[in-house]
Amino acid sequence: MNDAIATATQAIANATPDIVTKAPINTTYVLIAAALCVAIGASICAIAQGKVIEKVADSIARQPEAANDLRGSMIIGLAMIESLAIYCLLIALLLIFMKS
Repeated sequence: MNDAIATATQAIANATPDIVTKAPINTTYVLIAAALCVAIGASICAIAQGKVIEKVADSIARQPEAANDLRGSMIIGLAMIESLAIYCLLIALLLIFMKS
């Protein structure tokens, strides 16, 4: 059993440099681009959602009777903003899985 583990470990150790040296440089750039796409998209989405919630809370504080109308509009707006993060994730996944 120990011989099989040692042999497998040695094979992995010998194969790893070949895999690393044969991997195209573009792979690194694609992964960095995908990570930046998700990070920037999620950051913009979070900032926009925070601003929407801030404005709606301020509006409800000024006119409590309009709370139901504002709440409905806020939920639709937040769903539209959240779609930005989903699109960024989709683009990142396409970059990762469709790289050539």
